[in-house]
Amino acid sequence: MLFTDRADAGRRLAEALRHLEKEEPVVLGLPRGGVPVAYQVAQALGAPLDVIVVRKLGVPYQRELGFGAIGEGGVRVLSEDIIRRGRVGPADVDAVQRTEEAELARQAERFRAGRQRLPLDGRTAIVIDDGIATGATAAAACQVARAQGAARVVLAAPVAPPDAAERLRTAADEFVCLSTPYAFAAVGEWYEDFSQTSDDEVVSLLSQAATGATAGAAAGGRERAASGAGGTEEVRIEAGPVRLTGDLTRPVAGCPVVMFAHGSGSSRHSPRNRAVAATLNRAGLGTLLFDLLTPAEESDRAKVFDIDTLARRLADATRWLRAREPVPIGYFGASTGAAAALRAAAYPDAGIGAVVSRGGRPDLAGHSLLSAVQAPTLLIVGGADTLVLDLNRQAQSALTCENKLEIVPGATHLFEERGALDTVSALARDWFTRHFHLLPA
Repeated sequence: MLFTDRADAGRRLAEALRHLEKEEPVVLGLPRGGVPVAYQVAQALGAPLDVIVVRKLGVPYQRELGFGAIGEGGVRVLSEDIIRRGRVGPADVDAVQRTEEAELARQAERFRAGRQRLPLDGRTAIVIDDGIATGATAAAACQVARAQGAARVVLAAPVAPPDAAERLRTAADEFVCLSTPYAFAAVGEWYEDFSQTSDDEVVSLLSQAATGATAGAAAGGRERAASGAGGTEEVRIEAGPVRLTGDLTRPVAGCPVVMFAHGSGSSRHSPRNRAVAATLNRAGLGTLLFDLLTPAEESDRAKVFDIDTLARRLADATRWLRAREPVPIGYFGASTGAAAALRAAAYPDAGIGAVVSRGGRPDLAGHSLLSAVQAPTLLIVGGADTLVLDLNRQAQSALTCENKLEIVPGATHLFEERGALDTVSALARDWFTRHFHLLPA
């Protein structure tokens, strides 16, 4: 079983967990990668979403060997057998725990952004990760959830090796796994897109869930969406002859909205673009992430690279958004989506406030149309993405509007290097807030 990305895995996993809906569970994602999966499950089950922050306690001279784990609320679970065999003394236990407690507190505060941990007393807790390798962290999370008061603990993951799956059946009251392939080397090989989940994406998903974006908070969430602020709303966009699905997030009423034009092979569920969107949302900018192609069209590579069609649909979607909410609009484009964004921004009636390209192919917009773009344009490219960097320099020479090329040192095309995507997010945030005349976050 191959998953498109973590959101796809979460939707499929949710169907296997439908039988738990009546138990009114709490869904707990293991950060970072487990949270996008857990978010989809929480939406489908109408359940609250939280992270379960667990820190392994490693034997001092062999850190990968865990003698226990700690969780929030002062929870500590120890393996006396490993402590004895590893000759870990009481002072060692205390020293390792103090170090890990500091990191646990930092992560919990960062991910929840000041919100309180959801209580588990007497509840069914569904612990979710994006996949399981050895199962040590997942097993520890189950122990922590039980120690925090959960009456029943369910462990769920899209994929795991057979031996780990067998061991984990005793770690929880129920273990749900969609695929246990024998030819298992790493979790990432079972995903088409297994790019790193950023802290910002975790924060954004938890925030959306807490403000009523999940199906379980329907009443309050619908009221906020209807009033035009405070949450994420799934929308149907009229774009010429087709209807496109999107996620519209508005932190405050009347805020500018940045429309995301995704690149080849990507979708509105792209973890990279969602991470950028989360940063923009915290700065007071709305975002609209949507698919420029229908599900049936996405498998046609010719359509994926049909820049003219993508640009026309982006322009149609822009008109749809303006008719619904007359707010300032910007474009954020990635890969071929950047070409579509610049071509759409060049249309005479575009009226786009600013454009940002991430690892884009602006050259595909065409020299004549690039020269017609009036919106201030920022091109962001990884320093190690040499071919795309050259193409961006060529495209920049055709731009006559205010423009800037930012190079992220050492970053490759997908900005998977540590801190690279955070840099992209900050650059995009500053560009949009400056040109929409907003105070920086």
